[in-house]
Amino acid sequence: MPSFLLSYYSILDQDFALPNEDEILPVAMRGLGSHWLVDFYECQRLPNDRQALEAMLVIAAEKAGATVVQSCFHQFSPYGLSGVVVIAESHLAGHTWPEHRAMCIDFFSCSSKIDATIAIAFIASQVQAARTDQRNIVRGSLLEEPL
Repeated sequence: MPSFLLSYYSILDQDFALPNEDEILPVAMRGLGSHWLVDFYECQRLPNDRQALEAMLVIAAEKAGATVVQSCFHQFSPYGLSGVVVIAESHLAGHTWPEHRAMCIDFFSCSSKIDATIAIAFIASQVQAARTDQRNIVRGSLLEEPL
């Protein structure tokens, strides 16, 4: 079973029984997109400037199969970075907390062709995170027929 579906069902009901794949896939396809929320902890190599964070997130988005449109990044004082890479399929955003050796990202995509897990693995390897917390949410329930 795809991991994003396990995450989705575990969020809905902590005591769930796994349905068979025929029951799952039609439900997962009824969403507008997939939204990954990932926290990286005990990072050994956080980016320390806007350009480094931008390069890392752009490469991650491209590795996942996304089409990069543009980006916007900000460096906080005395430290910390935030930025977003706008992709044709939605966005990949990243935020760093060097004082906590932590980084958080969110990757939203409306395309089933995007593999966010590739981007997540790339970022984890780049920041050398000792621990991650990952959640995936199917966004925009489409239980009704479109207009």
